[in-house]
Amino acid sequence: MLFQSGFLGTKAPFYIDFITVYFTFLPFLLAYSIYLASKKELKKHFISQAIILAITLIIVVIFEIGIRISGGFIEYSANSSVSYDFMLVFLIIHIIIAIASVGGWLYLFISSYKSYKKNGFTKIKGSNHKKIGKAIFISLSISSIMGVCMYLFLFVY
Repeated sequence: MLFQSGFLGTKAPFYIDFITVYFTFLPFLLAYSIYLASKKELKKHFISQAIILAITLIIVVIFEIGIRISGGFIEYSANSSVSYDFMLVFLIIHIIIAIASVGGWLYLFISSYKSYKKNGFTKIKGSNHKKIGKAIFISLSISSIMGVCMYLFLFVY
């Protein structure tokens, strides 16, 4: 099922279509979770972050396994009319941003959880959590947009 034709009407397999749709909506899911925090619904914010982070990590693992089994970037780029060199540089930048974003997100989540367990929500409010969270939101959004662009480069253009 994962490697059958996708549902977006391109040559992409199902798993890539599914992942692309998820990452298209990820910034909106994150924005809603941040909205919960701004409304002082901190427990809902924390739970939503845990769920979104867990789903994102699962999606990334599915992507990594699928891309390795199916031949990867070289296989998919062979059918694209976009310059291979351009896509390769774009992909490398995307990977760097994605790794840094998810790494930062994991760090922020784990450190916030530890702080919450130790001191409740009071210490988190006085920390750099909000500033770091904004940076991670921006970098995850950029990474999501770049991932969707890679889909377009590989399977539409």
